[in-house]
Amino acid sequence: MTPSASSVFRVRSYARFWIARVFSSVSYQMFGVAVGWQMYALTHSTLALGIVGLVQFLPMLILMLLVGHVADRVSRKSILAVCQAIESITAATLGIASLLHHLRPAGIFAGVAILGAARAFEAPSTQALVPTLVDDDLVPQAIAWSSSANQTASILGPALGGLLYIAGAQVPYLTCTALFLCACALSTTIRPWRKAEVKPATASSIFSGIHYIRDHKNILGAISLDLFAVLLGGATALLPAYTRDILHTGPWGLGLLRLSPAVGALSTSVWLAHHPIKTRAGIRMFTAVVIFGLATVAFSLSRSLWLSMPILMVLGGADVVSVVVRSSLVQLETPNEMRGRVSAVNSLFIGTSNQLGEFESGLTASWFGLIPATIIGGVGSIIVALLWMRLFPGLRKLDRLGRA
Repeated sequence: MTPSASSVFRVRSYARFWIARVFSSVSYQMFGVAVGWQMYALTHSTLALGIVGLVQFLPMLILMLLVGHVADRVSRKSILAVCQAIESITAATLGIASLLHHLRPAGIFAGVAILGAARAFEAPSTQALVPTLVDDDLVPQAIAWSSSANQTASILGPALGGLLYIAGAQVPYLTCTALFLCACALSTTIRPWRKAEVKPATASSIFSGIHYIRDHKNILGAISLDLFAVLLGGATALLPAYTRDILHTGPWGLGLLRLSPAVGALSTSVWLAHHPIKTRAGIRMFTAVVIFGLATVAFSLSRSLWLSMPILMVLGGADVVSVVVRSSLVQLETPNEMRGRVSAVNSLFIGTSNQLGEFESGLTASWFGLIPATIIGGVGSIIVALLWMRLFPGLRKLDRLGRA
């Protein structure tokens, strides 16, 4: 294959990966809007919203060691296709149950648990697949573009989910079914240009991802920073309650609030794809986390939908800076044959911050009230960023992103 033909081959393969990720992420976001609104309509409980996140997180915790080995020993594109097929079946089941008016909170929890198990395999495989589609020097830009796919979906998904929910809960679920199937079909056409060296599984290799992160302080600092900052500061699980009880709007308002962080994140990720971070990567990441915490506090004090939206845009933009720095650091400083196991641990940290963060937000809101809980979380994120700057000075001083 000539260099030019090879380049075209890689671009086409990455394009199929990008579109598949858009379809999958759009479906996931629509699913989240439908589940959140339906659960709150059935229970009127912020704690129930938090439990949704916990139920989605537990499969990831239980399966962490398994999914890492699978991602390093099985075709990563095949893992994506199988997971997306399972997600399609799950969405179809909830859609049919909603249409027949047989869906109850227990059924929603069961569907979310199955989706969480599928995502437990899909997420690390997606992360580990990106560096096999491009050259090493293009990995930060490829990750930024991959993040833009997720953020594009985060714009379209909540808006579509909120609008489609007006016609009935079954409509967004069944739309998710079709989009997950499209993602599945595209995933089967992805062609990585390099593959990992497969080694026999051993007792030590099972925990090698954990050991690798422990021994590389910059990676440990980056993913633990995201863990605690988002765990404390994440307020997305409470958006249905803010929508109904504070901002007094309907499903369309929830859709607008859910897409607002994605608008800011998409704009930032596209900028980073064209203007990658080349200097002061560590301090830029810490600054972004502080801005994330400040935006969380500002959102909690807003009483206007139209003010809350730009605040959430700033929050989303700050979050994606941290995501791109952390993800580039993890992928570039990890050998290809270990990326599945390391990405599995990274995904667990991400899941802990997102899904378990939703449980934490719901629990603290039930204890202290909706607004105080959000303020506490935002301030906590800022404190974590300042503390981590002292605990991980090497990360703070990190300049360029590249293989150590």
